[in-house]
Amino acid sequence: MENLENEIHETRKKDIKYNWATSSSFLFYVMIFCTLAFIFGGCLKLYKSGYKGKPEVEVPESTMYNPKYK
Repeated sequence: MENLENEIHETRKKDIKYNWATSSSFLFYVMIFCTLAFIFGGCLKLYKSGYKGKPEVEVPESTMYNPKYK
């Protein structure tokens, strides 16, 4: 009977819903890993689809700083 109680006590020590001290540190590290993975993924996406250069845009002459009218 005492062996069973020890086994239950050991199981509760390792179980995430009974041992909040262990589970909170585990969840903290999972949260840090997910945040870093999200940041790295965003940076990688920006790097792959980054700035392609200045596009050639047709600007009407009537909207320029010194407009030219017909």
